[in-house]
Amino acid sequence: MIRLERTSVMNFENALRGMRNPMNSWDKSDSYYDEKGTFVVGQTDLDLGHRLATAGSDHRKFLRQIFVSVDITAPLYWWKEFDTYKVGTVANSTSTMHKIHAKAFERDDFSHDRMDEGGLALLDTTIAYLEAERQKFLEDKTNRQPWHNMIQSLPSSYNQMRTVTLNYENLINIYYARRSHKLPEWHVFCDWIESLPYAKEWILVKE
Repeated sequence: MIRLERTSVMNFENALRGMRNPMNSWDKSDSYYDEKGTFVVGQTDLDLGHRLATAGSDHRKFLRQIFVSVDITAPLYWWKEFDTYKVGTVANSTSTMHKIHAKAFERDDFSHDRMDEGGLALLDTTIAYLEAERQKFLEDKTNRQPWHNMIQSLPSSYNQMRTVTLNYENLINIYYARRSHKLPEWHVFCDWIESLPYAKEWILVKE
């Protein structure tokens, strides 16, 4: 299970101005703001950006200045793979250490969409154990043992939400490294990348 929410794409105007700095060709820019105040990339800027994007990372530096913020809820096993991408990414997560005891454990706290009956039975047993330890900790927070039991027994299917900031260059690398991955979560993530503004021209550049 993976959920991507509250996507925001930022800094097109500044990135495209910088894109034209090497040739001092700002007068050729045809991007503009429409009547609603939305920045619209013109066809000339779109085409130049596409040529630079396909020319390689040395030429498409402007893509590193197009920022994407998104809230991602995903299991810990997926986050472990996402953490491979450290350069140019930032993430603030909900705190397992501080908030693991804040609410009752239930199935929907875990990714279980592909489990069979045996897997679900094991998960339910684990949830019952975690909830019993949570209750013990709430009764006496000076006793840290139940808290340690929760932290060290938590399955990697536990879902965590992080607010993540990336850029279009990051997304090129992630897309081509992960689009054929065996984890379905990566397929959903790559579908989200494809949905971003101007992704076809500036992110899917190795097609």
